[in-house]
Amino acid sequence: MSPEAAIQVVILAAGQGKRMHSDLPKVLHRLAGKPLLLHVLDAARSLSPRRICVVVGHGAAAVRSCISDPDIRWATQEPQLGTAHALMQALPGLEPAGVALMLYGDVPLIAPATLRALIEAASGGRLALLTQVLDEPRGYGRIVRDAQQRVLRIVEEKDASAEERRIREVNTGIMAVPVDRLPDWLARVRNDNAQGEYYLTDLVALAVADAVPIEARQPVVAHECLGVNSLGDLANLERHFQMNEAAKLLESGVTLADPARIDVRGELRCGRDVSIDVNCIFEGRVALGDRVRVGANCILRDVTIGAGTEVKPFSLLEEAAIGANARIGPYARIRPGTQIDDDVHVGNFVEVKASSIGRGSKANHLAYVGDSTVGSDVNIGAGTITCNYDGANKHRTVIEDDVHIGSDVQLVAPVTVGKGATIGAGATITRDVPPGGLTLTEKKQVTRPEWRRPTKK
Repeated sequence: MSPEAAIQVVILAAGQGKRMHSDLPKVLHRLAGKPLLLHVLDAARSLSPRRICVVVGHGAAAVRSCISDPDIRWATQEPQLGTAHALMQALPGLEPAGVALMLYGDVPLIAPATLRALIEAASGGRLALLTQVLDEPRGYGRIVRDAQQRVLRIVEEKDASAEERRIREVNTGIMAVPVDRLPDWLARVRNDNAQGEYYLTDLVALAVADAVPIEARQPVVAHECLGVNSLGDLANLERHFQMNEAAKLLESGVTLADPARIDVRGELRCGRDVSIDVNCIFEGRVALGDRVRVGANCILRDVTIGAGTEVKPFSLLEEAAIGANARIGPYARIRPGTQIDDDVHVGNFVEVKASSIGRGSKANHLAYVGDSTVGSDVNIGAGTITCNYDGANKHRTVIEDDVHIGSDVQLVAPVTVGKGATIGAGATITRDVPPGGLTLTEKKQVTRPEWRRPTKK
């Protein structure tokens, strides 16, 4: 990359966000499960920039603590005296050549394709602006052009005349500027305006005065440039994001019961003929194999699921690997560290944690399997639990192949149940069980005919 084409990115993220009514810095509020600033950083990194500088101010320590990426150069704006003042703080960290791209930490949906077009427009020493034409431009700075439609300046709404306020082309705030021009231009910016701030938009008038060509580009889609100033704005962008994700899934062949009722908060990869019912949430990295079906109201976080498996409604799966043709749920909880093999059934109100379950095994009702190694073709009866915690340490249970465990059994770890064993209902197992045979903890059934049920006084 030549020095003229070198891209450097400055992200302005110093604002307090008073309308958020939150102690959390605005750029750390989450969209699709990820801080707003991280969305902007992802877009910036898609350009392979030479440098990325983030300007922080309000909540600077919290922002830097949350986002500790080594490729970021940090600058602090204190106090916050406007966008041009923020760029002044970043200037010492920039190389003296190339193009500086100005982004905002609260504008998370900006698309890489839009930014590449803007960078291209800024080649050859030009200044490039990202503008939009809005039916309702209230609140935005207006783009003022001359009779030949050349950009003359940007006027903030509070400083605009009545005629200027009727202009529908508005400034998005995103621009690409020749770095070698910045020291001079920033030194000439004044704060004699309604806000008493140093506006980055004043660079446009300075470029015109210096006969620097100005180019304007528009975003691929309008909502790319929407910023977050309130929780209402954040909710609006969340729906934009999720509808985009739903559209991608539909385009790739995934069946969605209702595209408006799915939330993807990470990376969701799907095979062929996958179907997803309503109100499902996918977090982290989730991979669904061919013909996987996910029932309503499920949460899947960092899981892989093999072909033909069905996850029934109201199930929660976290940091686990599920094999092919398995049946999970309804109301199942699969906790971190679990590996479930092919053709396994984990039924209603069954919890599995840090365990492996072998091919063809079943735990269909009301069971807890924790810190266990379960072989193949095992049947775990209703109400069975592995007692893996002694109050201080976790212990492991091993259940070998072809074991049948009756209802309401307690397996007190550490314990091993041998291959082919059967454990009778209600047993409390505290010692290893040998292979084969029936193991019981027998108790005599007693009836007291003289006993009378208590009555209310």
